[in-house]
Amino acid sequence: QVQLVESGGGLVQAGGSLRLSCAASGSISMINAMHWYRQAPGKEREWVATITRGGVTEYAGSVKGRFTISRDDAKNTVHLQMNSLKPEDTATYYCCALSAWGQGTQVTVST
Repeated sequence: QVQLVESGGGLVQAGGSLRLSCAASGSISMINAMHWYRQAPGKEREWVATITRGGVTEYAGSVKGRFTISRDDAKNTVHLQMNSLKPEDTATYYCCALSAWGQGTQVTVST
């Protein structure tokens, strides 16, 4: 099972940007779908974005137009560029591939 480590979270004001990274312990080139999820305290985990091996992307309606998921198979890394952040984006963000989940990285958006 692939091991994943997220990074890049932090505190940002509304309207700001963050770039999250998900580093995999092994090659991701053969993994078709990589995902980002998020979970706010007391709430259910929410799907955010998916990218396939062929570069096809999908986004949750709440982040569409603001977030961009990308992958660099040569570096075994997946990114989530988050722009125009809103307070409701505050959550712990998790990378997922197959059945593997990272530990998450905290994103806090202040007003």
